[in-house]
Amino acid sequence: MHDGQIMTRSITERAAFAELYDRHERSVYRYAARRLGPSQADDTTSETFVVAFARRADFVGHDARPWLLGIATTLMHKFARQEAQAWRGMLAADLARVDSDQFEAVDDRLDAGTTAQQMGATLARLPAGDRDALLLHTFGDLDYEGISKALSIPIGTVRSRIHRARRKLRAAIDPAYRPEKEAHHGRDLAPAPSAE
Repeated sequence: MHDGQIMTRSITERAAFAELYDRHERSVYRYAARRLGPSQADDTTSETFVVAFARRADFVGHDARPWLLGIATTLMHKFARQEAQAWRGMLAADLARVDSDQFEAVDDRLDAGTTAQQMGATLARLPAGDRDALLLHTFGDLDYEGISKALSIPIGTVRSRIHRARRKLRAAIDPAYRPEKEAHHGRDLAPAPSAE
């Protein structure tokens, strides 16, 4: 039985919602713990499912995980200060997941602690929409379509936000980084029209 069916059943059989909780509690908790630290993760996870239960009649689809992570993301905005502190205290290994290619590239030149501090500070300064998209991808393990559903934005906007956030992180930790040398969202650009 997919999540949408469980959600529909839970409207008349409230206890059915427990099955949805059992399926997704760990994912929501892990995402919250990576963003806020363990101290706020329990409360955020619980509140996510309270909100989801209250809004269960509004759910449309088969997989509730993006929807639940979207609710959790919205709830996390009230913990902005704690979230920024959590990033500064994250292990370098956690932050390396945000942009592993770039982290490895600068690892020889900067110690991991310094790099983690720079990335944490840069994450804290990102616009909330850019940060949410990047961290749903990185810590929530959602693909672009899942992020689109979680944040109720078009996939093109998801791509732009993640690209912009990664570009700012790279610039913050690597002075030699030049954004103009970067690939354009993984797409080939059409050749420039020839001048005739």
